Amino acid sequence: MPGFRLVDVEVGDGITIRAAVGGEGPPLLLLHGHPQTHVTWRKIAPDLARNCTVVAPDLRGYGDSSKPEGGGDHAAYSKRAMAADQVAVMRTLGFERFAMVGHDRGGRVGHRLALDFPDALTKLAVFDIAPTATMYARADKAFATRYFWWFFLIQPSPLPERMILGDVDYFLREHVERQNKIPGATEPEAFAEYLRCYRSPEGVHAVCEDYRAAATIDLEHDAADADARVRVPLLALWGARGVVGQTYDVLETWREKATDVRGKALDCGHTLQEERPEETLAELIPFL
Repeated sequence: MPGFRLVDVEVGDGITIRAAVGGEGPPLLLLHGHPQTHVTWRKIAPDLARNCTVVAPDLRGYGDSSKPEGGGDHAAYSKRAMAADQVAVMRTLGFERFAMVGHDRGGRVGHRLALDFPDALTKLAVFDIAPTATMYARADKAFATRYFWWFFLIQPSPLPERMILGDVDYFLREHVERQNKIPGATEPEAFAEYLRCYRSPEGVHAVCEDYRAAATIDLEHDAADADARVRVPLLALWGARGVVGQTYDVLETWREKATDVRGKALDCGHTLQEERPEETLAELIPFL
């Protein structure tokens, strides 16, 4: 991303988080989803950096960040662990409080960060998700068919890992193209970067551990915090053509989890920042 520098931040327990940093002004944390890296913000981060100090990391397990073993309970990939990573990154860079935008898995990390570190966030935007516990609790055949990886990736190791590694290029391309509804939104160069980071055995295992954590320890954490609410303003944006937007009343699901919610659908699929960058900025900048 033009104008951004890459930094590696040690966050403890031998974990290093790679992040792109650029701009000046109030701090803004951008967290990507699966199967992307921080490069997913390439179309909107330069505009945001005109008025913010933008920090766009690779989540642990993704991109060029560390990829630890998940452990028997998958705790190394809990959203609690991932949220703690990002708070450590921001504090290392000198930011105690910051706004945050999270797409997909990054939004789930943001939800947990808002609960575990309520004094760290000033605002939270989530892209194309409903809360994890809500989505599992209300899953039906239609959802399971269209979001099959939620149930495939959580199978015990090494079943999904070995199957994906049999043809990583095909799996990744099918995943991206199935979720995007705007042709060409993920350019060949961006896809090549995602593929570079995805194709290692450690990377595929990390992705599976992320989803295994979501179906186990993350649900335990969510159940323990069932009465907790996100207290900062929350903006929810989603793709009108995507599974989340066509399956849930997105705003209502977040009003069950947060006290100050607003948002809308955009005419696209899952990856708003790649499919509709101008429209995404038009909603995001006034909110921030």
